[in-house]
Amino acid sequence: MKATSIHECECPDCQQDQNHTSKQLHHQMNLLLSRLNEQQRRWYAALESKKDGHGGIRSLSQITGIDEKTISRGIRELEEELSDQPIDRVRLEGGGRKKVEKKGSGA
Repeated sequence: MKATSIHECECPDCQQDQNHTSKQLHHQMNLLLSRLNEQQRRWYAALESKKDGHGGIRSLSQITGIDEKTISRGIRELEEELSDQPIDRVRLEGGGRKKVEKKGSGA
């Protein structure tokens, strides 16, 4: 299994030298996120940001390193009950690079 780096929280509390009550929680959140695929990370961060109410997206972005737009996308997907999300794959059909076609020799 490939080793995944764990994001260091960038919230103001974790940036101080002294320990604060949420530092261990933020570390555990980032540990969990390091083991999830991209969809699962987006949805987990979205769900946690909703708990914080106003400012939750920015706060979770600082804690997790996940872009605010990505967290907002996760919120939209959760509000739509994940209806457009495939169950058996991480990416939507047609995503990624197009297949490269071999060119003939032309002779």
